[in-house]
Amino acid sequence: MKKKAGGRTPGPPKHRRNGLAGPKSAPARSESGSASSSERDKQTIRRLKNELSRALKLVEELQASAETDFLLGILNRRGFERELTRAIAYIKRYRTNGALIALDVDRLKPINDAFGHRAGDQVLRAIAGVLKVQVRTSDIVGRLGGDEFALLLWNLNETEARAKAAALEQAIDRLAFVFGKSKVTTGASAGVAMLDMHAETGRALEAADSAMYLRKAQRRHEG
Repeated sequence: MKKKAGGRTPGPPKHRRNGLAGPKSAPARSESGSASSSERDKQTIRRLKNELSRALKLVEELQASAETDFLLGILNRRGFERELTRAIAYIKRYRTNGALIALDVDRLKPINDAFGHRAGDQVLRAIAGVLKVQVRTSDIVGRLGGDEFALLLWNLNETEARAKAAALEQAIDRLAFVFGKSKVTTGASAGVAMLDMHAETGRALEAADSAMYLRKAQRRHEG
Protein backbone atom coordinates (compact mmCIF):
# COMPACT_ATOMS: atom_id res chain seq x y z
CA MET A 1 0.00 0.00 0.00
CA LYS A 2 1.29 3.39 -0.97
CA LYS A 3 1.27 6.25 1.39
CA LYS A 4 -0.73 9.21 0.42
CA ALA A 5 1.29 12.27 -0.16
CA GLY A 6 1.61 14.21 3.00
CA GLY A 7 -0.30 11.53 4.99
CA ARG A 8 0.63 9.78 8.22
CA THR A 9 0.66 6.10 9.03
CA PRO A 10 -2.29 5.26 11.35
CA GLY A 11 -1.19 4.37 14.87
CA PRO A 12 -2.74 3.69 18.28
CA PRO A 13 -4.89 6.54 19.52
CA LYS A 14 -3.16 8.92 21.84
CA HIS A 15 -4.59 9.42 25.34
CA ARG A 16 -6.36 12.62 25.68
CA ARG A 17 -5.37 14.91 28.45
CA ASN A 18 -8.93 15.25 29.66
CA GLY A 19 -8.82 11.53 30.71
CA LEU A 20 -11.85 10.45 28.72
CA ALA A 21 -9.95 8.11 26.48
CA GLY A 22 -7.22 7.04 28.92
CA PRO A 23 -7.20 4.31 31.65
CA LYS A 24 -9.05 5.18 34.87
CA SER A 25 -7.01 5.36 38.06
CA ALA A 26 -8.32 3.88 41.42
CA PRO A 27 -9.94 6.49 43.63
CA ALA A 28 -7.74 7.54 46.55
CA ARG A 29 -8.99 6.76 50.09
CA SER A 30 -10.06 9.92 51.79
CA GLU A 31 -8.41 10.97 55.04
CA SER A 32 -11.81 11.23 56.74
CA GLY A 33 -12.63 7.61 55.81
CA SER A 34 -9.31 6.36 57.21
CA ALA A 35 -9.81 8.25 60.46
CA SER A 36 -13.33 6.88 60.82
CA SER A 37 -12.12 3.29 60.36
CA SER A 38 -9.33 3.80 62.93
CA GLU A 39 -11.82 5.13 65.48
CA ARG A 40 -14.09 2.11 64.94
CA ASP A 41 -11.12 -0.21 65.54
CA LYS A 42 -10.31 1.58 68.80
CA GLN A 43 -13.91 1.31 69.97
CA THR A 44 -13.94 -2.41 69.17
CA ILE A 45 -10.72 -2.95 71.14
CA ARG A 46 -12.12 -1.03 74.13
CA ARG A 47 -15.33 -3.06 74.03
CA LEU A 48 -13.45 -6.38 73.88
CA LYS A 49 -11.19 -5.32 76.76
CA ASN A 50 -14.22 -4.43 78.88
CA GLU A 51 -15.89 -7.75 78.08
CA LEU A 52 -12.71 -9.64 78.96
CA SER A 53 -12.39 -7.72 82.24
CA ARG A 54 -15.98 -8.57 83.19
CA ALA A 55 -15.45 -12.23 82.30
CA LEU A 56 -12.28 -12.46 84.40
CA LYS A 57 -14.04 -10.80 87.34
CA LEU A 58 -16.88 -13.30 87.06
CA VAL A 59 -14.40 -16.20 87.03
CA GLU A 60 -12.74 -14.82 90.19
CA GLU A 61 -16.11 -14.47 91.92
CA LEU A 62 -17.14 -18.01 91.00
CA GLN A 63 -13.81 -19.39 92.18
CA ALA A 64 -14.08 -17.49 95.46
CA SER A 65 -17.62 -18.74 96.04
CA ALA A 66 -16.51 -22.31 95.37
CA GLU A 67 -13.71 -21.99 97.97
CA THR A 68 -15.53 -20.08 100.72
CA ASP A 69 -17.46 -21.37 103.72
CA PHE A 70 -20.52 -19.11 103.57
CA LEU A 71 -21.52 -19.71 107.18
CA LEU A 72 -18.19 -18.53 108.60
CA GLY A 73 -16.74 -16.33 105.87
CA ILE A 74 -13.45 -18.24 105.72
CA LEU A 75 -11.93 -20.73 103.29
CA ASN A 76 -13.50 -24.16 102.97
CA ARG A 77 -11.42 -27.33 102.58
CA ARG A 78 -10.93 -26.82 98.85
CA GLY A 79 -9.75 -23.25 99.26
CA PHE A 80 -7.53 -24.03 102.23
CA GLU A 81 -5.83 -26.96 100.49
CA ARG A 82 -5.13 -24.74 97.50
CA GLU A 83 -3.51 -22.13 99.73
CA LEU A 84 -1.56 -24.80 101.61
CA THR A 85 -0.20 -26.20 98.34
CA ARG A 86 0.91 -22.71 97.28
CA ALA A 87 2.52 -22.13 100.67
CA ILE A 88 4.48 -25.36 100.53
CA ALA A 89 5.75 -24.48 97.03
CA TYR A 90 6.87 -21.09 98.37
CA ILE A 91 8.56 -22.69 101.39
CA LYS A 92 10.49 -25.08 99.17
CA ARG A 93 11.54 -22.37 96.73
CA TYR A 94 12.67 -19.78 99.27
CA ARG A 95 13.78 -22.20 102.02
CA THR A 96 11.54 -20.69 104.68
CA ASN A 97 9.25 -22.46 107.13
CA GLY A 98 5.76 -22.48 108.57
CA ALA A 99 3.30 -24.49 110.62
CA LEU A 100 -0.02 -26.17 110.02
CA ILE A 101 -2.46 -26.40 112.94
CA ALA A 102 -5.51 -28.68 112.83
CA LEU A 103 -8.12 -27.74 115.42
CA ASP A 104 -11.21 -29.74 116.40
CA VAL A 105 -14.07 -28.25 118.41
CA ASP A 106 -15.02 -30.15 121.57
CA ARG A 107 -18.63 -30.86 122.58
CA LEU A 108 -20.25 -29.39 119.46
CA LYS A 109 -22.47 -32.43 118.84
CA PRO A 110 -24.10 -32.29 122.31
CA ILE A 111 -24.83 -28.59 121.73
CA ASN A 112 -26.47 -29.38 118.37
CA ASP A 113 -28.48 -32.23 119.93
CA ALA A 114 -29.65 -30.20 122.93
CA PHE A 115 -30.23 -26.75 121.42
CA GLY A 116 -30.40 -27.24 117.65
CA HIS A 117 -28.09 -26.50 114.75
CA ARG A 118 -28.60 -22.76 115.01
CA ALA A 119 -26.92 -22.90 118.39
CA GLY A 120 -24.11 -24.98 116.89
CA ASP A 121 -23.71 -22.45 114.09
CA GLN A 122 -23.42 -19.67 116.68
CA VAL A 123 -20.62 -21.57 118.39
CA LEU A 124 -18.79 -22.11 115.09
CA ARG A 125 -19.05 -18.42 114.19
CA ALA A 126 -17.63 -17.42 117.55
CA ILE A 127 -14.73 -19.84 117.20
CA ALA A 128 -13.96 -18.65 113.66
CA GLY A 129 -13.91 -15.09 115.02
CA VAL A 130 -11.43 -16.08 117.75
CA LEU A 131 -9.15 -17.80 115.25
CA LYS A 132 -9.09 -14.80 112.92
CA VAL A 133 -8.26 -12.44 115.78
CA GLN A 134 -5.50 -14.69 117.12
CA VAL A 135 -3.47 -14.89 113.89
CA ARG A 136 -1.69 -12.38 111.65
CA THR A 137 -3.17 -11.03 108.43
CA SER A 138 -0.65 -13.06 106.43
CA ASP A 139 -1.79 -16.30 108.10
CA ILE A 140 -4.71 -18.32 106.72
CA VAL A 141 -7.73 -19.79 108.52
CA GLY A 142 -10.02 -22.41 106.98
CA ARG A 143 -12.78 -24.82 107.88
CA LEU A 144 -12.05 -28.35 106.76
CA GLY A 145 -15.57 -29.49 107.49
CA GLY A 146 -17.96 -30.05 110.38
CA ASP A 147 -16.25 -28.94 113.57
CA GLU A 148 -12.67 -29.07 112.26
CA PHE A 149 -10.59 -26.00 111.41
CA ALA A 150 -7.08 -25.52 110.06
CA LEU A 151 -4.59 -22.67 110.27
CA LEU A 152 -1.55 -21.97 108.12
CA LEU A 153 1.03 -19.91 110.02
CA TRP A 154 4.15 -18.39 108.44
CA ASN A 155 7.71 -18.23 109.80
CA LEU A 156 7.27 -20.09 113.07
CA ASN A 157 9.55 -22.67 114.61
CA GLU A 158 8.07 -25.70 116.37
CA THR A 159 8.20 -24.14 119.86
CA GLU A 160 6.37 -21.03 118.65
CA ALA A 161 3.80 -23.10 116.75
CA ARG A 162 3.00 -25.23 119.81
CA ALA A 163 2.68 -22.11 121.93
CA LYS A 164 0.24 -20.66 119.40
CA ALA A 165 -1.79 -23.88 119.39
CA ALA A 166 -2.03 -23.74 123.19
CA ALA A 167 -3.10 -20.08 123.06
CA LEU A 168 -5.86 -20.95 120.59
CA GLU A 169 -7.14 -23.70 122.85
CA GLN A 170 -7.21 -21.34 125.84
CA ALA A 171 -9.03 -18.59 123.91
CA ILE A 172 -11.74 -21.02 122.78
CA ASP A 173 -12.00 -22.57 126.25
CA ARG A 174 -12.94 -19.12 127.59
CA LEU A 175 -15.96 -18.80 125.27
CA ALA A 176 -19.37 -19.12 126.94
CA PHE A 177 -22.85 -19.20 125.39
CA VAL A 178 -26.37 -18.88 126.77
CA PHE A 179 -29.09 -20.93 125.06
CA GLY A 180 -32.42 -20.50 126.76
CA LYS A 181 -31.70 -20.79 130.47
CA SER A 182 -28.54 -22.82 129.99
CA LYS A 183 -24.98 -21.54 130.00
CA VAL A 184 -22.76 -23.62 127.75
CA THR A 185 -19.03 -23.78 127.23
CA THR A 186 -17.05 -25.57 124.57
CA GLY A 187 -13.38 -26.15 123.86
CA ALA A 188 -10.92 -27.19 121.19
CA SER A 189 -7.98 -29.53 120.66
CA ALA A 190 -5.15 -28.41 118.40
CA GLY A 191 -2.43 -30.46 116.70
CA VAL A 192 0.69 -29.12 114.98
CA ALA A 193 2.59 -30.21 111.86
CA MET A 194 5.67 -28.29 110.73
CA LEU A 195 6.12 -27.26 107.10
CA ASP A 196 9.62 -27.44 105.63
CA MET A 197 11.49 -28.37 102.45
CA HIS A 198 10.10 -31.92 102.55
CA ALA A 199 6.44 -31.04 103.21
CA GLU A 200 3.58 -32.28 101.03
CA THR A 201 -0.02 -31.12 101.23
CA GLY A 202 -1.68 -34.47 101.94
CA ARG A 203 0.94 -35.69 104.40
CA ALA A 204 0.98 -32.35 106.25
CA LEU A 205 -2.80 -32.48 106.74
CA GLU A 206 -2.57 -36.08 107.93
CA ALA A 207 0.23 -35.26 110.37
CA ALA A 208 -1.64 -32.28 111.83
CA ASP A 209 -4.83 -34.33 112.08
CA SER A 210 -3.04 -37.16 113.90
CA ALA A 211 -1.45 -34.68 116.32
CA MET A 212 -4.88 -33.14 116.94
CA TYR A 213 -6.45 -36.50 117.86
CA LEU A 214 -3.58 -37.23 120.25
CA ARG A 215 -4.15 -33.84 121.85
CA LYS A 216 -7.90 -34.51 122.11
CA ALA A 217 -7.22 -37.77 123.95
CA GLN A 218 -4.79 -35.95 126.26
CA ARG A 219 -7.37 -33.26 127.07
CA ARG A 220 -10.00 -35.91 127.91
CA HIS A 221 -7.51 -37.54 130.27
CA GLU A 222 -6.69 -34.19 131.85
CA GLY A 223 -10.33 -33.26 132.25
